[in-house]
Amino acid sequence: MNQDIALITEYMDKVLEGGEITREMAEKLLDCGKREPYFLIASADRIRRTFCGDEMHFCSDVNARSGRCSENCRFCAQSGWYNTGVKEYPLRRPEELLKEARQAEAYGAERFGIVTSGRGQTDPKQFESIVETVRLVTQHTGLSVCCSLGLLTDEQLKRLKEAGCERIHCNLETSRDYFSEICTTHTYDEKMNHIRRIHAAGLDVCSGGIFGLGETEKDRLDMAFALKERDIRSVPLNIFNPIPGTPMGETKPPQPLEILRYFAVYRFILPHAIIRVCAGREGGLRDMQSFALAAGLNGAMIGGYLTIAGRPPEKDKQMARDLGRVL
Repeated sequence: MNQDIALITEYMDKVLEGGEITREMAEKLLDCGKREPYFLIASADRIRRTFCGDEMHFCSDVNARSGRCSENCRFCAQSGWYNTGVKEYPLRRPEELLKEARQAEAYGAERFGIVTSGRGQTDPKQFESIVETVRLVTQHTGLSVCCSLGLLTDEQLKRLKEAGCERIHCNLETSRDYFSEICTTHTYDEKMNHIRRIHAAGLDVCSGGIFGLGETEKDRLDMAFALKERDIRSVPLNIFNPIPGTPMGETKPPQPLEILRYFAVYRFILPHAIIRVCAGREGGLRDMQSFALAAGLNGAMIGGYLTIAGRPPEKDKQMARDLGRVL
């Protein structure tokens, strides 16, 4: 057995026995994975099978209000700071969004996310419309409802929970150190404070980020350990998809094997989480999409990604079945 395989096996056994991976160990895993990527991937998947089983978790979301966002996230098609040509529209009616939810349920999603552009919810009438949407989806479908609505107040969190919302989405996007390189209109600490208040409101948190924004290996590991420290159990991992018109429109995404190494190491760090492969996987992983699930991931977003089309949901369901996952 070579040294890389021996070390990966040692750390895998540590996790399987209930231990935790330190920062130094994670760095060594990434290094070993450069030479033994497929062994690292297989080891991560053993951790997934042990702690999470074979159940596959599909979610879907809807862009309930698009464009003209006040925030200047340098990667985002919906930022009002850039000319991206994204379709803009005001908040959609609850009945329209219920129809979208029913469609998502029909093609296999178990969770439905209601997403709006913007820093938060300052219009009381619009917020009441969102609450009504949550109530309708909860009452008329079997879906669990999530919301991604920017930075919310304690009262707004309470109202959403009362209406049936179970989880609030608040991506870290990247590390604390790198965050100001991708956004300056809100801060990393504001996101962290929001996550604390979501938990305090008795709601689950969905939080992850994007690989390929120019961040370093350190930044990616910083994000993983920040998620671990906050006990985040739903982690969406996105692969950067360059949007023409944004400051990062010419940035190239990472190579597939690099992405998969990080997916695997995230599973070592977060053995019990639902880790989902989300936006950018079609272009970032290309013909290696199924390897995301083989690298220890147990969830995926299906049916598209707000401003970017995905592939037909049936293909993703078949991919999961072919890998022995339980839908």
